[in-house]
Amino acid sequence: MSTLERKRKHLEACLHGEVAFQKTTTGLERFRLRYQALSGLALSEVDLTTPFLGKTLKAPFLIGAMTGGEENGERINLALAEAAEALGVGMMLGSGRIVLERPEALRSFQVRKVAPKALLVANLGLAQLRRYGREDLVRLVEMLEADALALHVNPLQEAVQRGDTDFRGLLARLRALLPLPFPVLVKEVGHGLSREAALALRGLPLAAVDVAGAGGTSWARVEEWVRYGEVRHPELCEMGVPTAQAILEVREVLPEVPLIASGGVYTGTDAAKALALGADLVAVARPLLRPALMGAEAAAAWIADYLEELRTALFAVGARRPVEARGKVEASPGL
Repeated sequence: MSTLERKRKHLEACLHGEVAFQKTTTGLERFRLRYQALSGLALSEVDLTTPFLGKTLKAPFLIGAMTGGEENGERINLALAEAAEALGVGMMLGSGRIVLERPEALRSFQVRKVAPKALLVANLGLAQLRRYGREDLVRLVEMLEADALALHVNPLQEAVQRGDTDFRGLLARLRALLPLPFPVLVKEVGHGLSREAALALRGLPLAAVDVAGAGGTSWARVEEWVRYGEVRHPELCEMGVPTAQAILEVREVLPEVPLIASGGVYTGTDAAKALALGADLVAVARPLLRPALMGAEAAAAWIADYLEELRTALFAVGARRPVEARGKVEASPGL
C-alpha cells in the first residue's frame, strides 16, 4: 500500500471507524481538581498566555498532528492553520515523510500563507532516521516553513501495519544529529511515553516531549481498520501508558523539559487536570477533524469553547496562569 493510500485510509478510519481505546482510559478521571471557593480571583485575571519554542501562545494548546498528502489534507490543514492563527495557538503538521518521498504532496502542507505568525511544528517518524539525515530534516522544515520538528516514536503502530519495525540504534542516530538549527521534540502517537522512555531521552537537547498517552485514539486500532477493515486483535490495540500516568512518569524523570499532554485530553477540564499533574501544554487531534472539514470557523469555534472551559477550570482552582495549576489536583476518593 502506498503512503498516499495509507494516509487516505487513516483519515477514513479516524472519521468513520471505532478507533478510540475501548477499555483503556486516560486515567484523568481518577483525579479531581482542587476547587478553591475563596481564591479572590476575577475570571478576567486568568491569563492563558504560554511561552513555547520561542513564541508566545495565547493558550497552552496545540492542534495535534493529523494528516497531509491525501486528497483532503490541504483542506483540513488550511482550516486548522487558519484557526490556529486566529486564536494564537500552535499546530503540529502530519507526518512529512510523504513530502520527502513525493514532492508533489507538499502543497497540502503549505499553510504558512494563512498562518503567518502561528507556531508550526513539522513531523517525521523517528524510524525514518534510518533513511533520512540532517540535510533531509533541515529541508523538510524549510519546505514546510515550520518553526520546529517533532520526531514521533510509534513501535506498536508500525508493528501492526508491518511498517518500519526496526528501532535499533535510533536514539544513537538522534543523539548524533542533535542539535539541529531548530527546536526538536520527541512524541508518541497515542500509546504513551513511559518512565523508561523518558530515561532513554534524558540528556538529549530536546525542546519538549509529548507523552501522547493511551486513552484517546488507538493507532493500533486505526492500522487494523486500514489493514483488515475491522479490529482483529482488540487486546493488543489496548496497549499503552494512560495519559495521566505518562504525564506523572515523564515529568518525574524530565523535570525541566517542557511537557505536552495529548491522548484523549478532549475537554478543557481534562486539560486543567493535565496541567495540574505536570504538563505545560496540551494537544488535541482527532476531535478537530470533523470541524476542520466544515471549515476554519468551525475548527476555531471548537477550540475557543475548549479554551473557555480551561479558563473557567483554572479560575475555579485559583490559578491565574496555567503554570499555577501545578499540583492543584488530588486522587478521586475510592479510586
